[in-house]
Parts: sequence; C-alpha cells; structure tokens
Amino acid sequence: MKKADRTKSGIIFNIQKFSVNDGPGIRTVVFFKGCPLRCRWCSNPESQLSVPQILWNEKQCTHCLHCTETCPEHAVLLQQGRIHINAGICSNCLQCVNECPGKALKSEGENKTVEEILNTVLQDQVFYEESGGGITLSGGEFLSQPSFAEELLLASKEEGLHTCCETTGYAQPEIFQRIIRHVDYILFDMKHWDEKKHIEGTGGSNKLPLSNMAYAIQTKKTVLPRIPVIPGFNDSPKDATQFSKKLLELGIKKCQLLPFHQFGENKYDLLNKEYDYRNILSLHREDLEDYLKIFHANNIEAFF
Repeated sequence: MKKADRTKSGIIFNIQKFSVNDGPGIRTVVFFKGCPLRCRWCSNPESQLSVPQILWNEKQCTHCLHCTETCPEHAVLLQQGRIHINAGICSNCLQCVNECPGKALKSEGENKTVEEILNTVLQDQVFYEESGGGITLSGGEFLSQPSFAEELLLASKEEGLHTCCETTGYAQPEIFQRIIRHVDYILFDMKHWDEKKHIEGTGGSNKLPLSNMAYAIQTKKTVLPRIPVIPGFNDSPKDATQFSKKLLELGIKKCQLLPFHQFGENKYDLLNKEYDYRNILSLHREDLEDYLKIFHANNIEAFF
C-alpha cells in the first residue's frame, strides 16, 4: 500500500469529536464540503457547495452595509432588505467577515491538510481504542473530494485507526471502488427505492448508489443502510415494503431508520435559501412504529 500524502488538502466544514451515532464506538467525524445531490430536506445545506461560503445572520445584522462596500469582488449585495453573498464570485478573502461590526457574517468551510486533520483526530486515540471507535468521513459527500479522501483514509490506516464513512454512494464506480477499499464500515444512505422518486427528491438517479452498494456488499464490506424517513416522500407503508424488498435483493437484512427532523432549518435562513420542508413537523419514533413493523414482517432487522 502506498504511503499517504499528508500534505494533501481539502475543504471541510466541521470536525465533530466524541460522536456515538456515526459508526461503532466513539468517533471523530470529519465533514467534507461538496455534494452532487440536492436533497430537498438536507439538514446540512452549507455542505452542498464544494467551496467556502459566507453565512449571514439577520438577527445580528445592523444593516450598516459595510460588507457591501468593503468586498473587493462585489460579491456582497443588498436585495429586498437582505444580504446576499454570491458564492460564484466570492474569493473567500473574509474581509467582510472580519470587518462586520455586528458579527453577522460567518465563513463556513476551510482548507485543511491531512496532517492537520489527523492532529485533531489523534487527540482522542485512547477513546477509540477503548470503545472500538475511530474516524468517520461524512459530508456533504466525502466522495466528491476523492483524492483528499483517499489520502486521509490512507493516513488513518497508517495510524492504526478504524475507518468509517457516511455516503450517498453517488459517485462513479471507479472512484467508489478505489476509495471504499480503505473503509472498514460503511453507513450507506438509502433515499428511495424508486428511481423517479429519487430524482424528484434528490436531483439524481438511484442507479449509481444501488450499484455501488451492491459492489460493497459483494466485496464483503460491512454495510449498514440508513433510510432517512421523510414525510410525503418515502414514509408510506408501500415505501417500507419496497425498501424491504430492495434490501433483500441486495442481500441485506439490517437497516437503520432516521426520522425526519428540523435541526437544519435555520441554516437555510443563514444561506438565504428556500427550504421546501419549512414548517413540516418532525417525525418521532412513535410516529413510525407501524412503518418499522413492516420491515420486521419482511425479515429486515430495522431499528432507530
């Protein structure tokens, strides 16, 4: 196995320590920026673009308009009483962020090298050893930065870390196969069993994800499908039945259900983006008991 290039850099938007929900044991989760899909319910909309972004907090804004005057690229605009940042021309010089008197502007996303990330991850190595944890790559979609992901996984393996990823599987097979061989445990998002509905909800077909999931299973990887249960999208009894059928076809008998939540709703305001699921009530476990039972009736060990 080749030696990792620890000078390789990529764009991340968060490192979350002491996670117990993103793979076995205690883990440190590295969130990659950039995703090829546009899920209408996305709880991390700041992860979708692969470049750093400036977020605007209206509650802290004094409306002095200094940001519009100081931006050298003229990327900060006042439109209908709201501050908008054109990410397409923003150079991320952070002049507007640094000079905002109300601290209403915040940069989301930064370049980090493999070495810098590992320095943070390895601070908690003793907890990984005691709990069977390690590093998890998430996003966005970590496969959208394949070279960076590969070097980070290689370096993690050199340090003896257990590796995990959370992925949509939406990547070309050659990329998926090259990267996934360095991953011990795969949390595989499964948005919909029907291609047309998958396109409606995410902007992309489910053919690539299903094909890549099948490959991972065939190569004996540990795969846990995770189904985000979204109101009006994939939460019907028929959906539960068809998900079960598809999982059995793939040779999987276990999956996790993730009830829809509104933790990311405020982020759409910060990004000045429309949110299709605004004011839609969150789902709770008790709302999905009948849904869960359908999986069990079809010999799928589904759990929350």
